[in-house]
Formats: sequence, structure tokens, C-alpha cells
Amino acid sequence: MERNVIHLDLDAFFVAVECKRDTRLKGKPLIIGGSSRRGVVAACSYETRKFGVHSAMPMYLALQLCPDAKVISGDMEAYSQASHEVTQVIAAQAPAFEKSSIDEFYIDASGMDRYFGAFKWAKELRKKIATESGLPISLGMSVNKLVSKVATAEYKPNAEAHITAGKEGDFLDPLAVEKIPMVGKQTASFLYDMGVRTVRTLREMPIQFLVSAFGKNGFSLWNKARGIDTSPVVPYSEQKSISTECTFENDTIDIKKLKNILIAMVEKVAFNLRDQKKLASCVTVKIRYANFDTETKQVQIPYTSSDHVLLRVVSELFEKLYSRRMLLRLVGVRLSGLVHGNHQISLFDDTAENINLYQAIDHIKHKHGVEKLIRANTIDVNKRVRMELNMFKGTIR
Repeated sequence: MERNVIHLDLDAFFVAVECKRDTRLKGKPLIIGGSSRRGVVAACSYETRKFGVHSAMPMYLALQLCPDAKVISGDMEAYSQASHEVTQVIAAQAPAFEKSSIDEFYIDASGMDRYFGAFKWAKELRKKIATESGLPISLGMSVNKLVSKVATAEYKPNAEAHITAGKEGDFLDPLAVEKIPMVGKQTASFLYDMGVRTVRTLREMPIQFLVSAFGKNGFSLWNKARGIDTSPVVPYSEQKSISTECTFENDTIDIKKLKNILIAMVEKVAFNLRDQKKLASCVTVKIRYANFDTETKQVQIPYTSSDHVLLRVVSELFEKLYSRRMLLRLVGVRLSGLVHGNHQISLFDDTAENINLYQAIDHIKHKHGVEKLIRANTIDVNKRVRMELNMFKGTIR
């Protein structure tokens, strides 16, 4: 049976939500992000993009390119609520769907052509979402997730693109290599230096050469250039929290050791949070004394996935919580109030340097393992503490 995979992407989502809340903003150049000179662009309107403004750009540079832009600090709760409303519309209509980010969805409509017509159904769903949510949305459909996503990006805003089976090459060939998902600036620059600028040129390269140049990622590039993607649409389920805890072999009152373990825990859950493209708004610290008395403290915080923010909060909670100075047998950290969102989305008042730092850290951990890059004061922490997530359906890495 021929696959029909639909990709839905809300157009300039944060900006669209702000314009819905205040219709006077429609059609004006808008930037959402940190207002300080060292702040970062989290999102921007199409009116600013024609000046070269894009997400993750330093705010001072964005305002140099588009000095007339209006800067809005952003409201993550409003964006999360709008995303939830769109999710409910899709859930009521789609046989199986995946929510890959706060503003992006995949639907497996395979088999629908024999009854109704998958693309016709997709267009009607897009119209229903736009009507009920009041937000603009684009769709792309093809035989797999890769081509559908590229089609949506290529034709948006307000796109309705259908790349029929067998036409994947005709669609992808003339595109620049950086249009392929997961081909970042560094990879694109490397390909450009080799004279590879279009997907067609990349497709014509021998697989052995790509593997020698990019390692195992060479296989991925070779497949993507041919529009090959067998990844399934993973049914959506909302995870409520990410948590980890550590039971000591011997009860302890060593404050330095306890704090170092908590640091390692925060590094772990924050990395998993970013890996799942989520942000947390609630932090809980848990302790269990030698006599099995268990106590917890939690606090609401602005949405984040940043180590340095979570480390400060966890440290403060632990200081308030551990008041009896008795031997402890367990400590734990839980992040909850989760919403979908990329790491830079949370950094409305952070810097480009911090964004680049976390992206580099996560890249190294993905490539070489989470234990290969750690804070110096956690060197003596048991490796198991870094590698396992043992509560609340946390992912085991």
C-alpha cells in the first residue's frame, strides 16, 4: 500500500498567536524574543524575514537589519494553549498523528485514498484547523515524512503541496542542500566547499565518498538526497514529567556529595528535556531520610530547558528542604508542566552565546555519549546516575 504522510506546520506560530491576541499587529514587522541588546530572536514575522531576520539571531543584529520592527517579549503559556487547541482539532479528525513540536504535526493517512482521497481530506482538515483556531497553517503531503516536511517549508505560508509518488526526485533535485532537514550551516558549508550546492549534485555523489567525509551521517545524507525516509508516524501521547532519583548504597549526610549528585541529575534531565524538544515550568526536589520519611518541595518557574536556570532552582529547593540534617537514603529531581518547544524558544532573555553553548553540548553528548562531557565537580558521581531515568516514564539512555 502506498504511504500518504501529511505534514502540518503552523505559519510563524508565535507571531500568529500575538496577532490573534492583538489584531493591530497584523502585517507589521514583529520580533519575539529578548529585549536586551544581547537577547535572541525566538521568532519573527514574514515582514521582517525579507530583511534577513531569522530565529536564533542576536537581537541587536535583527534590529540593525529591520530597525522598524516591534519587539515583543513573548508568552509561552499562550503559545502552549494555542498549540493544545490545534492538537485537539487534529486528534478529533486524524486516525494517527505525531506531534513533533509545539507547532508541527505528522499524520499517517495511508489507505485513505481508497475511501475519500488523502489530499482532499488533508485540505479540509487544514481549513478546519484555521477556522477553529484562527491561526494560519500549511500542509505538505508525500510518501514519507522527509519530503512532506521539505514541501511544507518550500511552499509556505498558506501552503497546500502534494508531491505525488515517484516525483520526489523532481521536487528535491533543484533545491539547495541546506533545505534538507538536519543539514546545518556547518554541513552545508562543507558541501559548498566541495562544489555541492543542490540536492541533485548531492544525490549523484558516490555513497562511499559521503561515508568517508561524514561517517555514518553520510548514509543519512545519501538517503535524504533521494527522498528516502522509512521513519514511521509515532502516535502522540503527552508526557507529564521527566524525573530521576538515586538511592544510595550507604545513607549519607555528605552535603558536597549530595549537591554534586543533584548537579549530575539536573544535567541529565535537562539534556533529555532538550532532546525531546520540551520545556518545563515546574521543578520538584525529593529527599528520603534514613528512617524513610519522604519530603518534597516544588516551585513554578518560567518555561525553560537550560541547565544553569534549573541548577539554581534545584539548589535553592534542596537548601530549603534538607533542614533536619539527618542521614539521607535518596534524592530525586522532577521536571513537570511540560510543553513542546525548542531550546532557544525558552531563552527570551538569554544570549546567542548560551544558545550556541547548549547546542554544542547536546551535539557532543549525542555523538559521544552523555558521560563524555560533564561538569568537573561531578566527576566522582556514579555513572549510573547520569545514564538512567527511572521514574515517570522517563527515557532510558
